[in-house]
Amino acid sequence: MSSPSLRGRVGLGGRGPADHGVRIVDTPAIRVHRPVDLVAAVAAALGIALVLVLAVYAQGTTTGLTEDVRGFASLLRRILFVPVTVLEGLITFIAPLAVLTELVLRRLVRQALEAIAAAVVATALALFATWLITEVGAQEMRDALSVWSRGLRVVTIPALLVGTAALLTAAGARNRRRTVMWSWNLLWIGLGIAVITGLVTLPGALITVLLGRVVGLGTRYLSGVQSERAYGASLVNGIRRAGFEPRRLIRVRGVSADHPGGDEELASDLAAVAITRYGDNRVYAMTTTDDERLDVVVLDGDRQVVGALARWWRSFRLRGIDGRAVVSLRQAAERAALLSYAAWSAGVCTPRLLGMAEADDSMILIQRHAHGAVPVRDLPVDELDDDVLDAVWEQLRVAHAAGLAHRALTADVVLVDRRDAPVAFLTGWESGDVASSELARRLDISQLLALLALRVGAERAVGAASRVLPDPDLTAVGPLLQTIALPRATREEARKSRGVLAEVREALLARLPEAEIEPERLVRFGARTVVTIALTVAAAVVVITTINFAEISAALATAQPLWAALAFGLGLLTFFGSALALVAFAPIRLPLWRATLVQTAAAFVALVAPAGVGPAALNLRMLTRRGVASPLAVASVGLVQVSQFITTVLLLVVLSLVSGTDTPLRIPSTTVIAALGVISLAIAAAMLVPPLRHWIAARVLPLWRQTWPRLVQMLGQPQRFALAAVGNMIMTMSYLGAFAAALAAFGREMSLIDLALIYLIGNAAGALVPSPGGLGTVEISLITGLTLTGGVPAAIATSVVFLFRALTFWARVPIGWLAMRTLQRTGEL
Repeated sequence: MSSPSLRGRVGLGGRGPADHGVRIVDTPAIRVHRPVDLVAAVAAALGIALVLVLAVYAQGTTTGLTEDVRGFASLLRRILFVPVTVLEGLITFIAPLAVLTELVLRRLVRQALEAIAAAVVATALALFATWLITEVGAQEMRDALSVWSRGLRVVTIPALLVGTAALLTAAGARNRRRTVMWSWNLLWIGLGIAVITGLVTLPGALITVLLGRVVGLGTRYLSGVQSERAYGASLVNGIRRAGFEPRRLIRVRGVSADHPGGDEELASDLAAVAITRYGDNRVYAMTTTDDERLDVVVLDGDRQVVGALARWWRSFRLRGIDGRAVVSLRQAAERAALLSYAAWSAGVCTPRLLGMAEADDSMILIQRHAHGAVPVRDLPVDELDDDVLDAVWEQLRVAHAAGLAHRALTADVVLVDRRDAPVAFLTGWESGDVASSELARRLDISQLLALLALRVGAERAVGAASRVLPDPDLTAVGPLLQTIALPRATREEARKSRGVLAEVREALLARLPEAEIEPERLVRFGARTVVTIALTVAAAVVVITTINFAEISAALATAQPLWAALAFGLGLLTFFGSALALVAFAPIRLPLWRATLVQTAAAFVALVAPAGVGPAALNLRMLTRRGVASPLAVASVGLVQVSQFITTVLLLVVLSLVSGTDTPLRIPSTTVIAALGVISLAIAAAMLVPPLRHWIAARVLPLWRQTWPRLVQMLGQPQRFALAAVGNMIMTMSYLGAFAAALAAFGREMSLIDLALIYLIGNAAGALVPSPGGLGTVEISLITGLTLTGGVPAAIATSVVFLFRALTFWARVPIGWLAMRTLQRTGEL
C-alpha cells in the first residue's frame, strides 16, 4: 500500500506503524475473485441441466412428486391466513429491501449495487428462459414446467423469485448476514407453498433457485467480493495468539528497493521466496521484538478450493500418485503442521514449525528461517558438487527411514547451505505422508533423480543416489521416471529438456543391470481416452437413433446360419495370415504357432486399443521379450504394417482389373473409378494444406526411416517377401470373404471389387478415429458404404454389418482372452 491515508488503518496493513505497533509492508487484497464462487456457479448450471434432463426423461417421476406434494393443498389453504400472492410479494419486496438496508448500513454500498444488478439480470434471464422453452423447447420439457393458468397450460419460471435468489446470493453468505439467512428461509418456504398450490412445478421451483444462484455467483466472481483474509491488525493479533511478538512484517514477493531499514533484504531472501513459489501462499519475513528472524506462512481459505480440485483431479486420473486430498483450510494447515513436526522430529534438516493460529479466513504458520540457505533453483550449477548431492540424498534417506514421504520434491523445496560443510534442507511437506507407502517413497526418489539430473546430468544424479541409497531402492524407480509423475515445476523443466528422463533410465540400467526401467502405466485415462469414449458414445447414439430395430430383427431372423459360420471361420483364418507376415519379417526365428497365438491375443487387446494398434503393440512386445533390440523390433513391426498396406493396394488394383467379367482384363467400373478419384482428390487436397501436410509427414516419415534400413536388409531374401505377401493376402482375403459371407447370409450379392472397396475404404475411414477396435466408427462407415454405394437397403446393410462385426470382432474376444492368458503363463508377453 502506498497511500498515506491508509498507513494507520487497522486491518489494511499500511507501511507505517498503526495502533498495533507493528511495521507492516504489504499490499492487502481489498477484493478477491474467489474460485469457489466460479465452481459453485458451474455446479448450479450443471444442476439446471440435470433438472431439465430429469424433467424430460423422468417425467413420470417428477410429475408424480409434484402431484404428491400438491395433495397438501387443501390442508394448506385452511391454515394459511394470507394469500399466496401476498406471500410472494413479501418475498420479492420485503426480503430484498431488508438485505439491501443491512448492506448499506454496513457501508457495503458497492455490494448492494452489485446485488441489485444481479437481481435485474436474473429476472431478465428468467423471462428469456421462459420464452425460449415455450417457443423451441421439447414438448416433454414444456409439460414438465407448465401449470394451469386461466384455462391454459403455461410454462412458469417465477422471474421475480429468480431475481430474489440472485440478489440473496450476491449479497453474501447466509452465515454472515442475518437478513440473508432469514430471506433464504422465507424464499424456500414460498417456493414450497407455490409448488403445493400449483403455481409452479417442482422442476420449475428447482430451476428458479439454481438460475438465481448462477447469476448471483457469477456476479460475485466477476466483480470480486470483500476480502476476508487476515491482514494488518488481524494478522498481528493472530501471530500474538500463537505466542510471538512481532516488530516487523515484510511481505516476501520481490518488494522494490525503496524500503528503508532492511526491508529489501528481508523481502527478497531466496529461502523465503522459495516458499512463495512452491506453496502459492502469502509469506512474511517477521522480525520479533527479540530480533529473531522467522517466516510467517499464511494460508487463505478462498484459495483452498483450487488446490483441492487440482489434487482431486490428479488422484482421480493417476494411479496412487497423489496423496489424500484435504477438504478445508484447517485440514490443510493441520496436515502441514503434522508433516513439519514429524520431519523435524525424525532428524530431517527442515525449518522447525514453532506455532500456528487462526485469524479471519486464514491460517497462520510460524516457522524458523533457513538462514543462508539457497534453493537448488537459484544455486549455480558449479556449486552442486558431489558433497552437496550426497547431502541432499542423505536427507531423503533419513526421511524415508522414518516412514516419511515428501511427494512434491522440486527445486524450490530443496535448499542448500554452503557456508561451512554443505547442509541440505527439505521444506514444503504439505503434500507428504507420515506412514508412507513404498510407492510414495519410490516417487520421491524418481522426483529427486529427475530434479538433479536436469541440473548436473543423469550420470552424476544416479551416481550420488547410489552412494547414499541401497541398491534395492534404486532398482524399482525406473518405471516411475515419467513426466506425469513429477511435480508441475519439474515437469515443465523436463519438457524443455527432452530426453533427460530416458538418460536417467539408461544410467540406472548401466549402474544396476537388474533394474526394471520399463515405464509403468500411471494414468488411468488421458485426453485420448476421453476423446475415444466420447466418440464411441456419439457413434453408438447415432447408430441406435437412426436404425430400425424392427426391420433388423426381421432381417436377422432370415439370415442363413451356414454363411454366418463361414464368416466366423474366415475371421479366425486372419490370425494365421498375420502370423505368417510377422514370421517372415522377424529378425529371429519365430514359431508359427506362437506367432498365431499373439495375433489371436490381439483380438482381446482390441477392446481397449484403437484399430491396428493392438497387434502392433503385441508383436513388438513378443520380439523384445525374445531378445530383439527395441530399434530393430520397431523396424520389423513397421515393415509388417507397410507390407500389409502395399499388399492391400496391389490387391485392389488386381481385383479392379480381373473381376466381374469373362475377359481377363477390363476397364474398372464407374464405382471404382469414382472411388479412386475421390481418394486421389482427398490426398491432393491434403498435400496442399501445409499444417495437414506437416502432420502427415510427422507420422509417416519416422515410420519410413525406421523401416527403410530393415527393408534394404530384407531385399536379399525374396522368399521372405513371398511368405509375407502370402500371409497378407490370406488375412485381407479372409476379411473380404467374411464380409461377403455376411452379405450372402441375407441373400445379397455384390461384385468382388465393389465389396472390397466398400470394406477396405470403410474400415480405413473408421479406423482413423481412435476408438477401441474402431467401435461405432467402422460400423457407420460400412453401413454407409453398403447403403450408398452398394444399393443395399439400410435395414439389411445394418444387419449385415452387425453380423460381420459380431463374428469377426466380438466373438473372437473370448478366444483372444484365452490366448492372452496362455502367453502370459509362458512368459511370451
